[in-house]
Amino acid sequence: MTCPEALRTQAYFDGEMDASTAAEVEHHLTNCSACRALLDELAQGQQEFQSAFTFAAPAALRARIATAIDALEPTKLEPKKMAHKQRAERLWLRPFWTGAFSGGGAGFAIAMLAAFLLFPSKNGVVLDGLVAEHMASLLPGHLIAVESSDHHTVKPWFAGRTDVSPVVADFAAEGFTLVGGRSDYVARQRAAVVVYRHAQHVINVFSWRDNDDMPLQDTSRDGYRMAFWKFGGLRYCAVSDASWETLHRLGGLLRNRAAEEL
Repeated sequence: MTCPEALRTQAYFDGEMDASTAAEVEHHLTNCSACRALLDELAQGQQEFQSAFTFAAPAALRARIATAIDALEPTKLEPKKMAHKQRAERLWLRPFWTGAFSGGGAGFAIAMLAAFLLFPSKNGVVLDGLVAEHMASLLPGHLIAVESSDHHTVKPWFAGRTDVSPVVADFAAEGFTLVGGRSDYVARQRAAVVVYRHAQHVINVFSWRDNDDMPLQDTSRDGYRMAFWKFGGLRYCAVSDASWETLHRLGGLLRNRAAEEL
């Protein structure tokens, strides 16, 4: 039986809704197996379509395309509108494509050629998705679904709402205050997100099943740092504008706590 929310689920996958509406769909997905299955089918179809393109553009051509796009005048958007726009575009566009369409017909042609030749890799889709979810979480009312600094409250909340059971702990004494948690989709999984505050920084710690061989490494995207690690069959990624030292320190605290719980 088709769920009445199937069309909105497809629109969510295509990035055709603002952050507020997307959050409603994400909440629906936590309780609807039919729509989760539909989302998986759409993601699988997208992956098969992308893998069908095996042509690799010469490095010189790729460089010329990137230079031409960077030369186009970026669209001037308010920060909040830009966050909505980027969330929709990240499913298939590299970050530096943003604003490419503002150059008129020539910009459109360049962007289409670039999208055809430079399909984002599986890693790129995951990285863009993590940053998009982090940015969306910074909008009012989107940061947490369960608010508490008590890990006995936050950790049980993930049961049935995510596909994993992450390590959860409050490290307020070390400068990392547990704020709460929520669920997001990462690598076609219902990922758990544990949220911390460190000074003026929000740190989202995503975790999902480590069931593939994607070589994810620490990197930066759009001004946000992403620190990765593995433990107990799970992948973790801390996303924030905080320093590398801060993210690695939090990662170490979480790894140590996970080891203590074994």
